[in-house]
Amino acid sequence: MTELATIHVWPPLERPVLVVGMEGWIDAGLAAATATANLLGAMPTQLVATFDSDELLDFRARRPTLRIVNGVDTELRWATIRLHAATNRTGRTVLILTGPEPDMRWHRFVAEVVQLSSRLEVQLVIGLGAFPAPVPHTRPVRLVGTSTDAALAARVGFLPSSIDVPSGIQGALEFAFGEAGTPAVGLWARVPHYASAMPYPAASATLLDGLARMAELELDTAALRTAANTTHQQIEQLIAGSEEHAALVRQLEAQQDREQGPADTAFGVLPSADELAAELERFLRGER
Repeated sequence: MTELATIHVWPPLERPVLVVGMEGWIDAGLAAATATANLLGAMPTQLVATFDSDELLDFRARRPTLRIVNGVDTELRWATIRLHAATNRTGRTVLILTGPEPDMRWHRFVAEVVQLSSRLEVQLVIGLGAFPAPVPHTRPVRLVGTSTDAALAARVGFLPSSIDVPSGIQGALEFAFGEAGTPAVGLWARVPHYASAMPYPAASATLLDGLARMAELELDTAALRTAANTTHQQIEQLIAGSEEHAALVRQLEAQQDREQGPADTAFGVLPSADELAAELERFLRGER
């Protein structure tokens, strides 16, 4: 046991990669959460460590779930931050950090995760996330990378701009790993902003495909691709009833087709896209 983490088992290690899939920050279309759940379900896992919830989480904001059967309390489930280990078909060890991002003591938590990862000989850290963007559902999902290493960000593609944004725990970990000399990169899926309030499995599949490429893993995304086709058809049916919404999609298609290379985004090309997208999002929510 360390200051915040309780070690349950020390797994066999083969070129470990750490995947950060924590909840609590931007995750358009539940893309990262779904990708992380699929990753955990794809391989047998061992529980490596749990982190002290009383030190890190505010249970008034994240209340435990009480299961009551015929008036009898049968189970109380607490939110917990966990580190799992699995072995990919390639033989590589995959460590997966899951759970809610801490409400408190970020500095201590980040330092402890970096220290524990050093003991586990982690060679690469990859975070998963997704954000709403002015892109159409009719084009493949594209990834944006963030890293303290320009070469790593360039391997994914990046936003060609300078911007200050609030950071989730993934960003804090990414920065700390970079300072510690461990390569770390964030994979961010661009989800159509008019579909960001609904599950968007195409983005989850793209995140896992990106993870597989960056970490040299073998991951099956066939089920997610099938679900993505169903979602695509549902959106098509909803949009078919409105020429205005169809026009928005055509605008976004034209914008994306003009982009040159994976790094370009041209967020400012459509001055009225936000208003149209907000209207379409309300339309989609109403139809559901």
